[in-house]
Amino acid sequence: MGSTTTEAQLLENVIGGRHVPAESDDVLDVLDPATGEPVARVPLSGAEDVDRAARAAHEAWPAWADTPVPERARLMFRLQALCEAHFEELAEICTLENGKGIDESRGEVRRGLEVIEFAAGMPTLMSGQTLEQVSRGIDTELFRTPLGAVAAITPFNFPVMVPLWTIPIAIAAGNTFVLKPSQRTPLSALKLADLLEEAGCPPGVFNVVHGAADAVNAICDHPLLRAVSFVGSAPVAKHVYARCAEAGKRVQALAGAKNHIVVMPDADLDLAVPGLFSSAFANAGQRCLAASVGIPVGEVADELAERLAEMARQAKVGPGADPENAITPVTTAEARKRIGDYVELGVEEGARLLVDGRMETNGGFFLGPTILDDVRPEMRVAQEEIFGPVLSLERVSSLHQALETIARNEFGNATAIFTRDGGAAREFRRRVTAGMVGVNIPVPAPMAFLPFAGWKGSFFGDLHATGMDGVRFFTETKVVTTRWPG
Repeated sequence: MGSTTTEAQLLENVIGGRHVPAESDDVLDVLDPATGEPVARVPLSGAEDVDRAARAAHEAWPAWADTPVPERARLMFRLQALCEAHFEELAEICTLENGKGIDESRGEVRRGLEVIEFAAGMPTLMSGQTLEQVSRGIDTELFRTPLGAVAAITPFNFPVMVPLWTIPIAIAAGNTFVLKPSQRTPLSALKLADLLEEAGCPPGVFNVVHGAADAVNAICDHPLLRAVSFVGSAPVAKHVYARCAEAGKRVQALAGAKNHIVVMPDADLDLAVPGLFSSAFANAGQRCLAASVGIPVGEVADELAERLAEMARQAKVGPGADPENAITPVTTAEARKRIGDYVELGVEEGARLLVDGRMETNGGFFLGPTILDDVRPEMRVAQEEIFGPVLSLERVSSLHQALETIARNEFGNATAIFTRDGGAAREFRRRVTAGMVGVNIPVPAPMAFLPFAGWKGSFFGDLHATGMDGVRFFTETKVVTTRWPG
């Protein structure tokens, strides 16, 4: 438990359109990662609070599902306008509680807005199919219908964007919603709740329950919650997927990542070096699309390593509120220690510490950019998700060897290649074992109308988040076959 202070406000849950205290007395300090000082206290809600939220969502669902789809779409238009009006405030809240750079927070809010914009097209997105005369005098229709009360469990690294991956699509499709944000970053969720209320969202349609493991398990188990969307670490994703499946729920669980960027000998290094550096170290490496492994092919390795090391040594480290700071803090002191331990492990495993970003700080959870060279695929620093500002360089001799290195990793979230060779790029695109691929693009994040499509151990489920996969996940189909006598 974190310590409590008189200055930090104790947050409340949002249930049935009202801010209500949690039943649990357990609380955790929400810390500003740049200073280590508390900015709020969050309750660690339990099963009773989840039950109240699930019942509120379930009770609100029949009326919301009966609301015409164009009216639900207009709620999205109003929400989009309000998020635009509060754009800077949302970004500042994100930076305050997560620590990321203010420009990174602005980009996060923008990507969330794109999903709201996508969901505003729900009258088209939910359209079904019809076919007359499938047999003599018989016609068939397919309808998409909402599931009911659904839930999302979202992570600390994108406290605005990831909730907005699911909230607009689920609600516009006619579902009611329970959000369990990360206990490390609860402020963004409460701001979204305020904006939804101002946009005219009826009471109970959107609810927020703060908490940690107890709240997660209660969401997985609750019989009134029909579907759960999760984003977080691989061990928790596996747990959520198994527990929801046992309870008979529809579930999508977006898990860990170990993203590789391949740099070919013919690559434009003026493009590849800053691209790889930004992918690895922006948001302190706390992105699910962050490049944590660079794979230089052949003779490009020495120059790539030297130029990356020079950028790392010159990078300015500091609070995210200052846009001049390239490297911002990680979110917790525990994360800072864990990442530092991985750096030490890499050295023990035989990697060469090219740049050491570990530093002493008087406040805040800062780590500078760290580069480990001569990393081998079997090392733990090459295989495991570090989720911090650490880049491992694995030198290989061919594109085939690079593809093998990527294939042997348990994760398959995102990857990229830097090259001028169209044939190499095509071979990489066809053979690489990851769901999101960039060609001379270091962070291949899909637009809102396409799925966030991790492979292998990076995703558990059938339907991905966002795009039409999101619409399909939050709806079920009903097929009606009709014959009229006479």
